[in-house]
Amino acid sequence: MNAAFVISILLVLGVVFVNGWTDAPNAIGSAVATKVFRPRTAIMVAVVFNFLGVLLMTSITSQVADTISNMVDFGPDPGKDALIVLTAAMFSIVAWAVAAWFFGIPTSESHALIAGITGAALALGGVSAVNRTEWSKVVIGLVESSVLGFVGGFGLARLIETFFRRVNRQKAESFFSKGQAGAAAGMAFLHGAQDGQKFMGVFMVALFLNGMAERGLDGTFQIPLWVMILCSLTMGIGTMVGGWRIIKTVGMDMVKMHTYQGFASDIAAGACLLLASLTGLPVSTTHTKTTAIMGVGTSRRASSVNWGIALDMIYAWVLTFPGCGLIGFLMAKLFLAIF
Repeated sequence: MNAAFVISILLVLGVVFVNGWTDAPNAIGSAVATKVFRPRTAIMVAVVFNFLGVLLMTSITSQVADTISNMVDFGPDPGKDALIVLTAAMFSIVAWAVAAWFFGIPTSESHALIAGITGAALALGGVSAVNRTEWSKVVIGLVESSVLGFVGGFGLARLIETFFRRVNRQKAESFFSKGQAGAAAGMAFLHGAQDGQKFMGVFMVALFLNGMAERGLDGTFQIPLWVMILCSLTMGIGTMVGGWRIIKTVGMDMVKMHTYQGFASDIAAGACLLLASLTGLPVSTTHTKTTAIMGVGTSRRASSVNWGIALDMIYAWVLTFPGCGLIGFLMAKLFLAIF
């Protein structure tokens, strides 16, 4: 077992850990805001259902993992340069994510992953190293998660307000508390299905570049059970370590929500994630959930949303692709020059 293998695998696991640290809490943030879950309970729900999402959804379809693993080409043969470039990409993603966590900004780790590996691949092989067909799925997913998340949250909140207007408030509160508990668990499950597969795709690329995995005739990997378990456990540990800071920003500071609004945001975001997972679109849990929360808040009045915090998030999303892509490119060039 050589040093390059150990370093590359540890950095990939570091990225998975930071995803649990920064992205996984988004799935259950609104359930904390509406007091359906206590913070510690919410984090444990996220850990358990992320784990189940990785295992169960990957057994049904691994299209998202296939999209990520084929998005860039590090060269036809596993070699030193390709491994160095992948390591540089992982280093840049961890640095970007830790900075975002420090400032409490729920930037998308999924977008950082895509940008980082793309920038690093450009440093090695130029434009030809980027698979435009797979990259087009990123753009489609970005539009799908933004539009359906916001519109779904807005529309579902309005429907609930209309149909439950005459229902006893206490009964409605009890109904939506139970409903949101289930919806939040579903969100955590689908986060595992989406983000777990993205990072398993990169993990398989790392194994391939170390000569420890082979692609099938269709260019995809068969993900072994031990990889699913390792990645999901690493993500869960990350959630337990750093989840509260992001929960506070997404679930409590951006919009003050009633229980039915939290329920609506979880259902709308969960539906988007399920659609994306089944069609192989790599979308951001952070992006999807926060646009759904914005839609829910706007359904009552635009002033219900703290647009200062919302704009900070949007700026972070906009900067992630060029910012993390540039860091990945520069780190890859630096690592290639040094090693």
